[in-house]
Amino acid sequence: MLRRIQALPWLHTAYDIALALLVAYITPRYVEEYDLLVGWSMALALLFRRRRPLTVMAVVSGLALVQYVLATYPDSMLATAPSAYDVALLIAMVSVVTHTRTMWHTYAAGGVVLAGVLVESGLGLPGSPGDIEVDVFTLASLGGLTTALWLTALVLRTRRLYVETLEARAAAAEREREHLVRIAAAEERAEIARELHDVVAHSLAVMILQADGAGYALKSDPDKAGTALKAIGDTGRDALEDMHRIVRVLRTGRAPVEDADNGRRRVSLDDLETVAERARTAGLKVELVVEGERGSLSTADELTVLRVVQESLTNVLRHAGPGARVEITLRFVEDAVRISVADDGAGRLAGATAERRSGGNGLVGMRERVEVSGGSFAAGPRLGAGWQVEAEIPVQEAPVRMAG
Repeated sequence: MLRRIQALPWLHTAYDIALALLVAYITPRYVEEYDLLVGWSMALALLFRRRRPLTVMAVVSGLALVQYVLATYPDSMLATAPSAYDVALLIAMVSVVTHTRTMWHTYAAGGVVLAGVLVESGLGLPGSPGDIEVDVFTLASLGGLTTALWLTALVLRTRRLYVETLEARAAAAEREREHLVRIAAAEERAEIARELHDVVAHSLAVMILQADGAGYALKSDPDKAGTALKAIGDTGRDALEDMHRIVRVLRTGRAPVEDADNGRRRVSLDDLETVAERARTAGLKVELVVEGERGSLSTADELTVLRVVQESLTNVLRHAGPGARVEITLRFVEDAVRISVADDGAGRLAGATAERRSGGNGLVGMRERVEVSGGSFAAGPRLGAGWQVEAEIPVQEAPVRMAG
C-alpha cells in the first residue's frame, strides 16, 4: 500500500492542496482587519510543506507571531488569537517531524509550537479572564494536543524511515545477488573454457602428430602406422567423451552424477600414465616419477593435476616438437602435492621458444586452475634449453562419512 501511494505523487499534491484549502476556508470566520491576510498566507505556505518543511515552519511561525502581536495591539485588536486557522502551525510542525532528515529539527519544531502555547496560556490576551484555571485548561488542552500530534508524527517518521531502510536493503540485496550471479556465470564460463581448451588442444595436438607419423610410416613400417592410428582413435574417443560430459553440464546446468555410478569414465590421477603414453607415441620421451603417498586429493584437485600435466605436454609437443625429453615429477608431501614438468626443448635454447610459450590460454588456464585450488603456479624457461612448469596444490582431508 505504501509503495502504491509513493508511486502517485499527484495524491500527495492533492492532499496538500486540501489542507491549504481547509485553512483558507476557516480564515473568513474571523473578521478582524488582518485575519484574512495572516490566515491565507499560512494556507499558501502549506502548499510547499513537503519540499521545504523547515522554510514553511519558519514562515508559519513568523505569521503566528505577527498574529499574536496584532491581537495584543494596545489600541485595538487587529487580528484574532488564538484562532482556528492556527492549525496551520500544527500542520507545519507535523511536516517538519515527518519529512526532515535531521532529528534536532523535529525537536525544534515541537519546541516552537509549545513555546507559542505557553505564551497564549501564560500571558493571556487583553480582555480575557484572569482566572488561573482558564490558563491551566488552555495550557493542558493545547499542550496535550501539540504533544500528541508531535508523537504521532514521530511514529510516522520512524515508520517511513524504517520502510525506506528495508527498501534500500532489498535493492542492495538484489544488486548484490545479480552481481554474484554474474560473477558465478563468469567463473563457470572460464571453467568451461579451460576444460574445452585442455580437452581439444591436447587431444588435437596428439592426434595431429600421430597422423603425421602414421602417414610417413604407412609404407615403410605398417605396424608402426597401425599403432599410431590406434592411438589416434583412442585419443579421439576420450576427447569425444570429455566433450559429451562438458556439453551435458552446459545443457543441465549442473555437474553429472558420480561417473562410476553411470558407467562413464572418471578423469583422475589414474589417467596420468595414459596421458604420458600418448605423449610417447607422439614422439616425446616422457619419464613419469611419482614420489610419496597419494593421500586424499579431491576429485577436482586430481583433475587439476591431470590437466596441468596434460597442458604442459601439449606445450612441449607444440613448441619443442617430437624428440624432446620430458620429466614429469609428482611429489606428495604431508599437506600438498608438487608438480614439476620439465623438458629439454629438443636441444634448442629456451630463448627461441620462450616468447611463444609465454602467451596463449594454456598457461593462463593452468594458473587459474591451480589458484582456484588454493595453490601456487610458476612457469618459465630453464637455464640453457627447455621449459619448466611447477605447481603446488594443498591436500585437503576428505570428509568422514557417518554411518547410517
